[in-house]
Amino acid sequence: MNRNTHFLGFFHTIRHVISHAAVTVIAVGVAFSLPKVAEYILYTWWPIVQGNSRLLMITEISFAAVLVILFNLVLLAREGRYSHRMNRIASLVHVQEGKSNWFSRRSYRRLRDKISGTRDVSVMSITGYDTFVSEKRNLHRFIEDSYELRVMLMNPYGAGARRRVQSLNKLVSIEDYIRETEATIECLARLAAAGKKVTLKFYDDPPFWNLIITGEYVWVQYCHDGHELKTQPEFVFALRKDKPSQGLFSPFYVHFLNQWDDPRHPEYNFATKELVYRKGNENEAASNVYALGEGLRQQLPRNRLAERRSLPDA
Repeated sequence: MNRNTHFLGFFHTIRHVISHAAVTVIAVGVAFSLPKVAEYILYTWWPIVQGNSRLLMITEISFAAVLVILFNLVLLAREGRYSHRMNRIASLVHVQEGKSNWFSRRSYRRLRDKISGTRDVSVMSITGYDTFVSEKRNLHRFIEDSYELRVMLMNPYGAGARRRVQSLNKLVSIEDYIRETEATIECLARLAAAGKKVTLKFYDDPPFWNLIITGEYVWVQYCHDGHELKTQPEFVFALRKDKPSQGLFSPFYVHFLNQWDDPRHPEYNFATKELVYRKGNENEAASNVYALGEGLRQQLPRNRLAERRSLPDA
């Protein structure tokens, strides 16, 4: 990991050196060519244009068009600099829409190649299917190289899931959420069996943010009501090492930690396939029964600690 990081840093330095050398060569070439260009315009081109009204008009129109293009380029450069400054303050390093083009995908791959040495990965998702099961996100390298995984998924039998399905107007169903969540649990169980430290929790509220935290980067999508998550743009924020308090990496990371430490969210036990509510140092038995066939969630009194309730087999 460290060798790869040093190699990328060395390659980045070489690229900057080459770009600065190219700019210097272009500037020197322009400086040396100006006298010859001025001499050609004054002694060759202007005598021809002076006696030809049509050629003079074409020259004036061409010169005006060049000025307009240069003026627009200056405005674009100014807006780009201002946008770059705002992105730097927000620590925004990448944006990808639902239907990305070739340049966006290339930038996405470069960002993934830049990230290395991720020890822990934290995920707050709806079902986690696109992150852990499918090949959509292509973040499997971070998951495989990580030591610890902290995952929060939406309870597919909770009121939040029902509200989410209603807002999507039959684009998805509760059964779809159940199937994808079970596939994610199976994947996480295999990772835990392989020796990774995997912790899985569930939340009952409607999903608000879809977060994937890989070391010093957070991948963010807003779970908009009435729109599938795959249609929403994805933003990537990075931790600013020089100014950690700036940027949106820290707020999203703190939001995940607050949700993670909330005692209302039960933890999934992979060994017993049970949900466990934690209260201080004591474990409180889960108060939810999941009936896979009926697709319903039954509420039981939480104070019946002797009874243990479990999820369907993952």
